[in-house]
Amino acid sequence: MASSKKKPDPISDKARALNDQIAALEAEIKTLDTQLTRTMEPKFRSTATPFGETVSHHVEKSAPAPKASEPVFEEVNRAKLAARDEPEAPEIFNELGVRKYDLPALFNRVRNHFRGPTTSNPRLVNYLAAGGVQGLRPLRYEKRVARNRFFALVIVVTAVLLGLFLMFLPRH
Repeated sequence: MASSKKKPDPISDKARALNDQIAALEAEIKTLDTQLTRTMEPKFRSTATPFGETVSHHVEKSAPAPKASEPVFEEVNRAKLAARDEPEAPEIFNELGVRKYDLPALFNRVRNHFRGPTTSNPRLVNYLAAGGVQGLRPLRYEKRVARNRFFALVIVVTAVLLGLFLMFLPRH
C-alpha cells in the first residue's frame, strides 16, 4: 500500500521559517523598547520662556545652555561633500558649466529602462521557469501565450489599418 503523504512545499516551509524569525525579532524589539523606556528619565521644560532649558531632576546643572539667539556653527568641508554627492567626471561639462550631450549614456539609460530590474532570487525564477512549483504554470507556457496574443493583436490592427487605407483610397 502506497504512502499518501504529500511532499513538503519548500515555499510554505520558507514562509513559515521567515514568519517565526519575524516574530522573534518583534519580541526582541519589544524587550529592547521596554528597557529603553525604563532607562530614560523624564525631562521637563521651563514654561517661563519658550526656549527655556530642559531640566532633569536627577542631573545637576553643569554648564549653561546656549541662548536661542546665538547660532551654533560647525566646520563643513565642501570639497568632500561635492565629491561625495557628484560622482560624475568633470569632463562631461563644457567650459560654461553646462552638461555635454552624452549619446552613449543616453543609449545605456534607454536600454536599462527596457531591460527591467534584476531578480533578487534567481533560484526562484528558475523554479518558476521550469515549472518546479506545483500549481503554477511554467513560465515558458505563459511566454508562449503572451507571444501568441501579441501576434493576434498585430494581425487585427494591421487588418483594420489596411481596411481604413483601402476605404479612403480614391478610386479612379
